[in-house]
Amino acid sequence: MFQEPIHKIYPGVPINAAARRDVWAALLPRRRRAAFRLGISTAVAAADLLTIVGTAYAVDVIYSFGVLGEFPPSGVSGGLQIAGLVAMMVLLTNLAREEYSIETSLSYGPHLRRTATLWVSAWAVVLILGFVTKTTNDFSRIVSLGFFLAGLPMMLIVRASMIWLVRRAITPGSASINRIHLVGFEEDIARFYAHNDTEALGLRVIGTSYLRRIDGGSDGLARHTQMAEDLDLAVSVVRFLRPDDVFILVPWSEADDIERCIDAFLRVPAALHLRPGSVMDRFPDIKVGRVGRLSGLSIGRRPLQAGEILLKRAVDLTLAATALVMLAPLFVAVAVLIKFDSPGPVFFRQRRYGFNQQPFGVYKFRSMKTEGDAVFRQASRNDTRITRIGAVLRRSNIDELPQLINVLRGEMALVGPRPHALAHDRSFERRIAHYARRHNVMPGITGWAQVNGLRGETLTDLDMERRVAHDLYYIDNWSIWLDLRIMVQTVISPRAYNNAF
Repeated sequence: MFQEPIHKIYPGVPINAAARRDVWAALLPRRRRAAFRLGISTAVAAADLLTIVGTAYAVDVIYSFGVLGEFPPSGVSGGLQIAGLVAMMVLLTNLAREEYSIETSLSYGPHLRRTATLWVSAWAVVLILGFVTKTTNDFSRIVSLGFFLAGLPMMLIVRASMIWLVRRAITPGSASINRIHLVGFEEDIARFYAHNDTEALGLRVIGTSYLRRIDGGSDGLARHTQMAEDLDLAVSVVRFLRPDDVFILVPWSEADDIERCIDAFLRVPAALHLRPGSVMDRFPDIKVGRVGRLSGLSIGRRPLQAGEILLKRAVDLTLAATALVMLAPLFVAVAVLIKFDSPGPVFFRQRRYGFNQQPFGVYKFRSMKTEGDAVFRQASRNDTRITRIGAVLRRSNIDELPQLINVLRGEMALVGPRPHALAHDRSFERRIAHYARRHNVMPGITGWAQVNGLRGETLTDLDMERRVAHDLYYIDNWSIWLDLRIMVQTVISPRAYNNAF
């Protein structure tokens, strides 16, 4: 504590240039790194801005020359006005969720879904604003539609290119890479090295501090003294090396040791991280979440948020209703053929598990002979129960079309994990990990597993494991664009007809 007023002793404090440089070197030991990272983030954001504006201008030019046969209007056109509004929403949202950080730019994975969702959301806001302000007639519908359809693929292409450039720029010796220091018991640090490629993670370990284990028979004072000595040494090393981040690898079961580590390293100017080992490895998107005033580690969210559910349902209702009207003549023709081919009802209804394992009756065109035996038997190749018209219906997937009725009833979606027979669900749920997660979303008429050729008879557990893996990928990576892609592939992809018998 100062014993005299500060204004009296301040003149005695040395403030020469060398002293100031030492202070700033301690406060900002990685100024070059900060500037480099800021430059990369700015470049990625600028790429988004230029892509949006450039795509809008290109569509404007093509429309003016190709349709109107004249030069684009001078000044800021309607397309550029929309582009400015969309760009503002995209950039502000991405800045708020740190989309332009280097950590995000090192991975290709999350960009497709988040960029597609943001693009659709931004356009939804544009349409709402246009409706509220009564300005929709001021803009060309062809230009707006062309900009909407061309903008997203261009955004994804440019973003993928920027990620490729960033990953090329991030090397173990680059100025932007995070310098980290590890603290923990020997076995925990060894486990960290065994399960992590630090270079691939964009990190460089510049120091390691090992904590010593103490004999179980020692008293609490000896344990406390030894831990204090280890932490004092570790803090001294961290002060000397000046890492950007310190990772405490002590197991969470050692609560007292973690508390001592936290108290010790809060005294050094570095970011401090706790790493709960296997939990982090299993859930890569883990983060701290709040429910009311209660905090906790969020290791999973609802498969679809409220807005995503409404969007998916709106698309399902629109397309299912349209399809039923357009396919009504086909339904009549198929019904007549089934009646002439074999005795029995036109439709076949079987109980399946839907969302949250709620049972419902799934509709199909009957493709097999009616049998009095209630025992479930999975259809197989050259199954004698399949009728002549049934074989055609199954190979062409037409037998699934009545499930459009289930979609309108809210029991199914157009796209989702295919509902299995109840006997299958009960059997495989006990033998395959995470099988029941398939019921966290609506079952679908078609799905990601089906368009990848994983349909039909499941002879082994491995066959079902592959199918479940694709279903879980769909749940974890859902977007409206993935749904549309699966619908198109269901019709045109040869793999969607594999094992159709």
